[in-house]
This record gives sequence, C-alpha cells and structure tokens, in this order.
Amino acid sequence: MFIVTHRKFFFWLTGLMLASALGAILVWGLPLGIDFTGGSLTEVQYQNGRPPLAEIREQVARVPLGAISVRESGANAVSIRTRTLTLAEHDAILAALSSSASTTELAFTSVGPALGSQFAHKALWALFGVVLAIVLFIAFAFRKVSRPVPGWGYGLTVVAMLAIDLIVPAGFYAALAHFTGVEVDSLFVVALLALLGYCVNDVIVIFDRIREHLAKNEKAGIREEFDVTIGKSIDETMTRSINTALTVALALCALIYLGAPATRDFALVMLVGVIAGTFSSIARSAPLLIPIARWFAKR
Repeated sequence: MFIVTHRKFFFWLTGLMLASALGAILVWGLPLGIDFTGGSLTEVQYQNGRPPLAEIREQVARVPLGAISVRESGANAVSIRTRTLTLAEHDAILAALSSSASTTELAFTSVGPALGSQFAHKALWALFGVVLAIVLFIAFAFRKVSRPVPGWGYGLTVVAMLAIDLIVPAGFYAALAHFTGVEVDSLFVVALLALLGYCVNDVIVIFDRIREHLAKNEKAGIREEFDVTIGKSIDETMTRSINTALTVALALCALIYLGAPATRDFALVMLVGVIAGTFSSIARSAPLLIPIARWFAKR
C-alpha cells in the first residue's frame, strides 16, 4: 500500500522526469542519422594509432564533399559522415586517409535521401501500429471489467504510460547525442519498439491481477475499496517486476561494457527504458487508475 498511499509523490516525480526529458528533446533535439536523412558513413581504423581529428579532417577536406563530420569510434577508429558518395569519392577519401598512415576500412554504408525518408515514415507507422494494437488488445482483454473503470480506460492508461516510457529514453538519447555526437539510427527505433513490448507486458501483469481481484470480489460479494485492490495487486506483483527488470538490466550492462560499439547506444537506450518502464508499471500505471475511477464515479 506504500505506492498507493504516496501516489502523489510518484506523480510529481513522474512530472519531473517527463519535463526533464521533454526539455532535453526541445533544447538539444534528436539528430537524425543517415538511416533517415540519407548520406554515407565510412568507418576507418588506424593500425598504428589514430592521428588527431584535426589532421584527419584536413585530409578528408582535400576531397570536395561539402559538409563532413569526423568523430572518434573506438580506440583507433573514426567515423566519417558525408553526403551520399560516389564510388570515386569513396575511393578518394580512403586514399587521402591512407596517405600518411596505415588504415583499414571497417564499414561503409550509403543511403539515398528517398530511402531515408521512406524509412522514417515506416518507423513512425510501426510505432503507431504497435500502440494501436496494444490499445485494442487491452480493451478486449478487459471488456468484462466495467467498474469502477471501463475496459477501454485501462487501454488509454497504458498508452499514456507508454508515451512517457518512450519520451524518457528519448530525452536521455538527446542528452547523449549532445555530449557525445551520436545520432538517431535504425537501432534507436528498434530499441523503442522493444521497449513498447517490454513495458506493456509489465503493466498488464499488474492490471491482470487487479482484474482477478475485482472478479473475485464481485463473485464473493465482497465490497473492497478500489484503492485497497490496487495496493494489494501492486504488492503481489512488485517482486516479480523488479526481478524481471534486474535480469534484463544485467544483460544490457554486459552488452554495454563487453559488447560491440555498434550496439552500445542501443543497449543504453534499452537500459534507461527498462528502468523507466519498471518504475512506470509499479508507481504510475496502477495508481493512476484511482483518480480515473473517481472521475468516472462523479459522472
């Protein structure tokens, strides 16, 4: 009952987290990578130590490409982002970099502007489709629960919480991009989609326990305050939610510290999202049903 009793504190804490995340997104933005905007990404590793970035930029500038971005990638590698390159321009960059040092090309990715725009639209439709499917599923699963909150009320509550669960890691990524130069790529979208599935699973476990208690009380003729039912349901599922989050967090930490650099940002977003989602399912989602139930009772 601790969560239910002190729900106002957790609601204020949620507001603070949401305001911070939105502030980071509005101030720093989410820089889109070549997956969305189009362009080329070349990753090159130096065999005998990486020279200063200023020197690398001077070498790349010998090829007339317009605006370029040169950033560190790992211990002895760099990533070079440019407009979409032709084969000749790509070879010219490699030749310029290898003119004064021994280099090896690790990866080369090129995406046209049209393909990038198409991917961005598909990513948005994928997020919208997943959210819509979740609302319909929860409304169907809770169709027999009409008091004190109708079945569709549970679905809308989950969507509101999922929106926060996505905004918080997006705000974290905006701050990460501002300080490290990372960009939004396809793995970021994959992380958000995975978080949608993880977070809704955690919330449904608690909501399903609430539904079980409501059905049992109605069958036995027990009149129990809705606050008590929610508090009892949270207490019964809290250990399960925390243990699940810990096991996932341990796997993500291993991926962050021991995995490849290409998946590190993905794991960071997932870790922040799992923490936010676990907090959401325990401290926000179920307690939010209490003011919603009181609103319906007044109508």
